[in-house]
Amino acid sequence: MPLAADQLIAIPLTAFAVITTMTGGLVALRMAHSLPTVIALSGGIVVAVALFDVLPEAVDLLPDDPTAIGALMGAGFLTFFLFERVLVLHHRDEPADARAHHQVGTLGALGLSAHSFIDGLAVGLAFGASTSTGVLVLVAVLAHDFADGLNTVSFVLSQSQNRPQAIRWLIVDAVAPLIGATVGALINVSDATLGYLLSFYAGFFLYMGATDLLPEAHEHASWGRVGLTLLGFAVIFGTSLIAG
Repeated sequence: MPLAADQLIAIPLTAFAVITTMTGGLVALRMAHSLPTVIALSGGIVVAVALFDVLPEAVDLLPDDPTAIGALMGAGFLTFFLFERVLVLHHRDEPADARAHHQVGTLGALGLSAHSFIDGLAVGLAFGASTSTGVLVLVAVLAHDFADGLNTVSFVLSQSQNRPQAIRWLIVDAVAPLIGATVGALINVSDATLGYLLSFYAGFFLYMGATDLLPEAHEHASWGRVGLTLLGFAVIFGTSLIAG
């Protein structure tokens, strides 16, 4: 069946998400010399995205299944916890320990990229419903794509200090919404399926932000870093109010 014009326009418009994501990642790379400061902002953003963006979307999509939302959030939290413990605790010497943290960085970047793909998928599906709905969803996605790029780079660097790896994952994360929008324009995905996925990723991001990013950023605490963490929360909360 041929695509409607509304669905087709979703694909080039989502290219703006590629630009904003890359911009956020390049900012993080440029500030790599002061990584704890960047991570302080990124940690606040990741936790706030889980609480104010991903979780509310899941609740909207699954209004009659709060038990599933809670269970999947817990599953996402524990999945990242178990992967991280298995990778890190089984490698005690220095070279293997470094490889373990490299794998943790890969896992986190993969989760962030998958979230970006789901963002793009939502854009493609929304334009399939109507142009006005598609534009609103696209605005919401663009509003936090800068943070997505920032988070991807800062998380990889916090685990491995590997700039080439961070750049590769930034490219994956930047392209993911465009691929998601293309898939969303071509197929139909139920609201329930999206809700279940978002519930899982809410738990995933809560663990990533609260136990990996924020503790590292505040290991040598300063009021400036505390302020950046609060700023990350405030920006995402304000964006969610505007987008909502």
